[in-house]
Amino acid sequence: MKALINPRVFTMSLLALGLAIGSTSCGKKKKAAQPGPAPTGEVRITQYCAGPDYFSDNKFFRANNLGESMDQATAKRRAYTNARADLASAINTTVKRVIDDYVLTREFNNREEIEERYEALTREVVDQQLNGIRTICEEVVRVTENGNFKYYVAIELSGEELANAINQGISRDERLRIDYDYERFKETFDKEMERMARERN
Repeated sequence: MKALINPRVFTMSLLALGLAIGSTSCGKKKKAAQPGPAPTGEVRITQYCAGPDYFSDNKFFRANNLGESMDQATAKRRAYTNARADLASAINTTVKRVIDDYVLTREFNNREEIEERYEALTREVVDQQLNGIRTICEEVVRVTENGNFKYYVAIELSGEELANAINQGISRDERLRIDYDYERFKETFDKEMERMARERN
């Protein structure tokens, strides 16, 4: 006597089998497409610690650079010095725009003097904050031709932390804090960060 197969059980079994096969195939990682050979006469260059992931955005100031030397420690120091200089330049440019825009929106009798005080104070704050930069990428290679070391680095500084540090600095300045409006300053700062991020995209 033949055993009858329950259609419901049969359907459920097929479904379970299909899911098992599907999950197995999905579990296999597809290999990323490898770039083809470079055209004749050209050499593909690998650029470390560079690209969109290391661009400044509306949350972080970022910079990347490299250093080269026969000595690995010297190459590293040069890379950080170059990256810090680039980061400081980008921050100072942004903060200068923030101050210009902020001062224009306020009713200051001696606008020029106030602007100079803001700039002097923020330069001091930026210099202090650069000691708190975070490294987000480091790569070191040995140049086969001359044996030198090349050190690549990318660093970042939080825009939020910088804004808070500037706020604390201004709040301690007796002359500036009289007419200081933190909310207006922070709004101006955030807008400039957004503008900087758009320019990089």
